[in-house]
Amino acid sequence: MSDVTFLSPPCEPCDPPGCAVLPLPPEIDYCNAEGLLPMIMAAVDHQPGELRLLVLDLTATHFMDSQGVRLIDEVHRLLPARTRLRVVANPASAPSRILELTGLRRDVPVHDNLAEALRSGGVRSA
Repeated sequence: MSDVTFLSPPCEPCDPPGCAVLPLPPEIDYCNAEGLLPMIMAAVDHQPGELRLLVLDLTATHFMDSQGVRLIDEVHRLLPARTRLRVVANPASAPSRILELTGLRRDVPVHDNLAEALRSGGVRSA
């Protein structure tokens, strides 16, 4: 059975301000995707100040099925209009290939590493 927790505490404040990075679990499937959505949205709601960028980090995720795609799509749909969503995934990983095959990459930018996702988010340090 898959773990429903994040790899590290969710929404660690990151530099630059106004962004949050959520590392996701090693597997995202029917066993845990439904439980991840409220956790992600609660983390978004409890951010200090205005959240301008949310990065879902899939670098440690080695398995993801259609439920993972659905999860990312739901997060994208539920985020406040002013909050941008980015995904980080190893280009050779199953999650990256699944995001490509399903076409979700057209709606949610997927980056190879965290630094690239933060830069592309347009959020800069003061």
